[in-house]
Amino acid sequence: MSLRNLKRIHKTIGVRITLWYLAIFSLSFLALFSILYLYISSSLIMEDHQRINSKLKELVSIYKKNGIEGVREELDIERGTGRRMRYYVKITNRQGRTLFIYQPQEMKGLRIRSIREANSDRLSSLLQKIDIRTYIEVASTTLPDGNHLIVGRSNRERERLLERFRETFGGVVVVVIILGFGGGSIIAFRALMPLRNIINTVKRIEGGRFDARVSVPRTGDELEELSLLFNRMLQRTETLIEGMRSALDNVAHDLRTPITRLRNTAEAAITGNDIKQCHEALSDCLEESAEIQRMLNTLMDISEAETGVMRLDFRRIDLSLLVEDVVELYGYVAEEKAVTIEVDLEKGLHINADEGRLKQVVANILDNAIKYTPPGGRVTVRTGLMDGYAFVSIKDTGIGIPEEELPRIWDRLYRGRNVLTQKGLGLGLSLVRAVVRAHGGHVDVESGLEEGSTFRVSLPV
Repeated sequence: MSLRNLKRIHKTIGVRITLWYLAIFSLSFLALFSILYLYISSSLIMEDHQRINSKLKELVSIYKKNGIEGVREELDIERGTGRRMRYYVKITNRQGRTLFIYQPQEMKGLRIRSIREANSDRLSSLLQKIDIRTYIEVASTTLPDGNHLIVGRSNRERERLLERFRETFGGVVVVVIILGFGGGSIIAFRALMPLRNIINTVKRIEGGRFDARVSVPRTGDELEELSLLFNRMLQRTETLIEGMRSALDNVAHDLRTPITRLRNTAEAAITGNDIKQCHEALSDCLEESAEIQRMLNTLMDISEAETGVMRLDFRRIDLSLLVEDVVELYGYVAEEKAVTIEVDLEKGLHINADEGRLKQVVANILDNAIKYTPPGGRVTVRTGLMDGYAFVSIKDTGIGIPEEELPRIWDRLYRGRNVLTQKGLGLGLSLVRAVVRAHGGHVDVESGLEEGSTFRVSLPV
């Protein structure tokens, strides 16, 4: 995927996040307004119904005592106090003929017949429409003498309050949309900042900056995990590239001498007339090619192990039995050189490891110990458990390693001054450390000139 497409996706994601946030924010506000509106509206309706029912009961009580005149006097008194009359009152006989009617000022001009009158014994609320939004709510009851009392109240005042509430919502919703869009933009900007960092890092890598890394946000979320994983991928890629570059440099440098010898030997075979010499030259060519092949294989193994691409067949193995097999293999070599091998192996020491590679590690260290120990010397091999790690310790009484050379013995193709006369490539210990690290372990050495050496390989249990 090109950077242009990645940038376009980033912009699209940012817009989507903003719109989603705006939609959720606006819908949440709308839901809150709807709930609040319904609550206020129902509360006002209940309050109006309670007033109508209370007025109905009050007028029934007055009617029982003083009849229609008592109701008329009560309404005149209320009107005389200057209070705005909000109740419609009507008394009819059993045949429905009107005996008394009181019509509030706000209902003037309305046709009385447009009001549906209820002749029920129980209190009820009936909606009588005056216009689209304004209507009269009425309740009725049967009086003791058989007449009917109807009390009504307009919802106009309630509608005015609700209308103001709706108008307020209309003004607030604009502010909500602006806040939602602004908040969504800020959230999208902050949320996509790691993605922008990745884009910028990819651009730097395209420019040759293979050491570029993404800044990791300390948020504890998926974006932090994405940044960490991206940096690990970059680190592994850089390690692979450096490993390949280093391997190519080493191969180019160290193959020059054996290839030159191989060429010289081949030229000598071509120019020579002696059949025996030709056969010897061809034999030397085979040896040189085998040496080159061994060097290449070892270098590739080291590079694969160091870069993490070496295929390891992890199995549950007995470390002590593995070491015992390697010691038995090198027993004849040690006997020929008059070097004694002593073993102290802890039984039942199981670990997860690649058996073949681990044998290669132990064999390399043990081979060096025998090779650099003079006749009559001793090599001690131990296994055990320490600090949660299984270890293999190989100690010899050989020539030792100068202290100043200890940090360099792990370098590829490095050979100490006191071992230059011995045959070798200088790759064994590099391979040992690379394979041990690939197993999640570590290898340590203690040595001094003419004091012998102790190598300890520690592997997780």
